[in-house]
Amino acid sequence: MGIPVRFARFVHPGGVSFGVVEGDSSSGLTVAEIDSIPFNEVRFTGQRWALADVRLLAPIFSSKVIGIGRNYADHAAEMGNEVPKEPLIFIKPSTSVIGPNDAIRIPSVTQHVEEEAELAVVIGASGARRVDRAGAEKAIFGYTCGNDVTARDLQRKDPQWTRAKGFDSFCPIGPWIVTGLDVSDIEVRCEVGRDPANLEVRQIGRTKDMVFDIPSLISYVSHVMTLLPGDVILTGTPAGVSRITPGDTVSVSIQGIGELRNPVVSLD
Repeated sequence: MGIPVRFARFVHPGGVSFGVVEGDSSSGLTVAEIDSIPFNEVRFTGQRWALADVRLLAPIFSSKVIGIGRNYADHAAEMGNEVPKEPLIFIKPSTSVIGPNDAIRIPSVTQHVEEEAELAVVIGASGARRVDRAGAEKAIFGYTCGNDVTARDLQRKDPQWTRAKGFDSFCPIGPWIVTGLDVSDIEVRCEVGRDPANLEVRQIGRTKDMVFDIPSLISYVSHVMTLLPGDVILTGTPAGVSRITPGDTVSVSIQGIGELRNPVVSLD
C-alpha cells in the first residue's frame, strides 16, 4: 500500500492550489503546495501554510460521482429493501459536490433529508474502462470521506433517484484524498447535532461489511461507463441514516482519512 499521503485542494492568499497535508493534530497541520494536480509527479513549490490559515475545497474535480445503493445489508434492511444481486448504481451530478465546511442547502420542495456517510473512492490518472479486478485496483488513486445527502421523501416518490440525490450541495466530499491506505476494514462514522461541540452518533459501520467490495464496484461501473481521472465512487452507507434539518452540523469521519464537517441550512 505504501505510506499514506494526504492531498488537499485549498484557497490561499495567492489563489487556489493542490497540496500535501503534513504533520499531525498534536503538532499542528501544514499544507505544502504542489505545482500541479496530484495525479502528476509531485513537485513542491516551497510554499507552505498552516492548515488553519487556508480554506479547504472539495479535494478533486469530478466529471461525475457514482453512487452505490444498498451496499451494506443493515442499511438495505432499515430501508425495507433486499440486498441487490448486483451493484445498484446511480449518478450524482458534479454540481452537487461541495467541500469541507460548505453548507448543505435544503430546498423547500423536500420535507425529509437524510445524511449518508460513505467511503469515497477517487479514480486516478489511468481512468477505468471495462477493467477486471486487477485493473480496478490499479485505477484507484485514493480515498476520501463522502456524504450522499438524500431527500428521502422524493426518493420514495420518484421512480428514479436523480432528483432526490442531485440537488446542489447534496454531495460533500473531503477533507482531502488519502493514498496508500488499506480500506478493507475501517470504520465509517457519522455524527449529527445542533451543538458542533457535542454531536450525536448516528451511524457506525465497517467497510468489511460491504456487500460488494471496491474492486468489484469499479469493475462493474467501468463496464457501464468510462471512469475518468478524478471521478468518485461513493461505496454505500451503513445503517443509522436519519433526518437532518437546518441548524444541524453533520460530521462524517473515516478511520485513516479524517473528518468532513458541513453545516445544514435552508435554501429558501
